Amino acid sequence: MDTKVRVRFAPSPTGPLHIGGVRTALYNYLFAKKHQGDFLLRIEDTDQNRFVEGAEQYIKETLEWCGIPYDEGPGKPGNCGPYKQSDRKEIYVEHVDKLIQSNNAYYAFDTPEDLEVKRKEAEQDHTKFSYGPKNRNQLNNSLTLSAEELQTKLDNKEDYVIRFKTKSSVTLSIHDEIRGFIEVDSEVLDDKVLFKSDGLPTYHLANIVDDHLMRITHVIRGEEWLPSLPLHISLYEAFGWETPKFAHLPLILKPSGKGKLSKRDGDQLGFPVFPLEWKDPKTEAISSGYRDEGFFPETLVNMLALLGWNDGTEKEFFSIKELTESFELERVHKSGAKFDPEKTEWFQHHYMQEMAVSKLVQEFSIILKDKGVDVQQAYVEEVVEKIRERAAFVSEFWELSSFYFESPKEFDSKSAKKAWKNDSQEWMRALIGKLESIEDFSQIHVQSEVKEWINTQGLSFGKIMQPLRLALVGAMSGPDVFHIAASIGKEDSITRLNYAIEKLA
Repeated sequence: MDTKVRVRFAPSPTGPLHIGGVRTALYNYLFAKKHQGDFLLRIEDTDQNRFVEGAEQYIKETLEWCGIPYDEGPGKPGNCGPYKQSDRKEIYVEHVDKLIQSNNAYYAFDTPEDLEVKRKEAEQDHTKFSYGPKNRNQLNNSLTLSAEELQTKLDNKEDYVIRFKTKSSVTLSIHDEIRGFIEVDSEVLDDKVLFKSDGLPTYHLANIVDDHLMRITHVIRGEEWLPSLPLHISLYEAFGWETPKFAHLPLILKPSGKGKLSKRDGDQLGFPVFPLEWKDPKTEAISSGYRDEGFFPETLVNMLALLGWNDGTEKEFFSIKELTESFELERVHKSGAKFDPEKTEWFQHHYMQEMAVSKLVQEFSIILKDKGVDVQQAYVEEVVEKIRERAAFVSEFWELSSFYFESPKEFDSKSAKKAWKNDSQEWMRALIGKLESIEDFSQIHVQSEVKEWINTQGLSFGKIMQPLRLALVGAMSGPDVFHIAASIGKEDSITRLNYAIEKLA
């Protein structure tokens, strides 16, 4: 085995990538980079019946958006390609032949109807049919046929599959990097199909051959593959190859903690379970994605990293660099991790405050353009700096800041009832006179002048500040009212006050 760490993410292009798959890719990436190794992407598309157009591109786009790029894979050739299993058929034929020659695999000619009969017979005996060491010598396969009978069947091109020949009465001792040692009695295993009647390998054969030829040192994958581990270890032994280290990651669970997180959970509870929006090519149904819902990739990566792993401290915010430095397989949990939509938004709010203003301005400018707003970038930057502490998503910026860009046409009824009193009209006219006299309309100066004026009039601050805010904003919300006034300028501030006096009279 190579001393250099090499790991792979090997999804099937059967639809959009679940966030559980993204987490698997992330853990592989972090482990590889922690050990100065290679992270490969391999597309496992041998199941042509489940192939979905556009799924492969979706996988690649997801990894790029998340900031977990692969070193080798489709479009990034290394020395171990091709990286799509559908392009490697001849390799699998060659290797399954080796297993047959070494008596580790055999041809099976049993028809689906034959096997269904066996299953029903087993049900009548209150047992379960399993094609394996206990009964394979009574079934229609090359183990029970003479060489001549086998050749005749092959010459006649009878349908067959190739099955692995599981060892009889052997206890397999298997080690998992997360779960420790596991012992399995080979008698409970069946002879899995390695090659299908359509001439394509099953996942089991293709996966092992590819991992060996691509020099994979560590197989880090979801726990749904744990039952396949005895077969995969046995295949390595049958080929006479050194076995990589295996680590099976815990499930991402529903928010309730009961069962694996699914698309249905997201649909019912109102959160995405896919990284990017997905449009089904057949039904044209659209599934929401984190990117399209306005989440930052940093949010998704940080959240997923902590779903099943921690660094042993209370630290919760990690950059990709910090994750790489801290990540260890030994600290991955054995039990499933509950998904928490609210915690995800908490991460999002944090990264909103950390994000470069220039990036936020770039995204907000698209919204402003759609609203027909044309202002200087420096002005937008100032507004974003002021409002982002109240926001988790850029999509919230307009609601939080529209008054910086256009005058309110309506006034919130509850706010008006609270802020606009019988004498507010009179005092707002007086305030207009004061504002007209202020030459330096900077925030600090306006604040100083207006507060001094309020004191000289013997008024409470609420008497003036509440109706002023209502006039400028349209509601009792928003940042410092003097910042708003200074930002929109003297003329606009006075225009808004006059409009409020007229509208709320």
